[in-house]
Amino acid sequence: MGTPLLGTEVVTQIGLLVHDIEKTGREYAKFFGVEMPAVEMTGTREVAGTEYMGKPSEARAKLAFFHVGPNVTIELIEPDKDPNSTWRQDLEKNGEGFHHIAFYVKGMKAQNAVLEANGMPLIQKGEYPGGRYAYHDANETLKLVLELLEND
Repeated sequence: MGTPLLGTEVVTQIGLLVHDIEKTGREYAKFFGVEMPAVEMTGTREVAGTEYMGKPSEARAKLAFFHVGPNVTIELIEPDKDPNSTWRQDLEKNGEGFHHIAFYVKGMKAQNAVLEANGMPLIQKGEYPGGRYAYHDANETLKLVLELLEND
């Protein structure tokens, strides 16, 4: 057995793309027997510094988070209509459902380089209050999108 590529094997989040976050969120709340979480909107380009395929992107998304265990969150993502995001591209191509698994990391730049060196190119990145995210296309090797999360 070797060392995990990211230094961790603990999945912290499962991301799902949806057309209607309110409707799907109510169904998840009912399923888990919890209140519907607040729906948040990602920051504007000026705040989040969002880039898609290496270029600035105005894309935004509504997010809702369900905490379903001590370490795992289910994230519902309803992208806006801007085509310049992994969210919109994957929702149009694959429909609603699974989008990514996420891992908390330290040293985002170094971890991005590790994934890119292993054939998983960076497709989108941005900032959120207190941290940053990066999506990598791991479809060829792992059959999914990987998200890295780094909190300050």
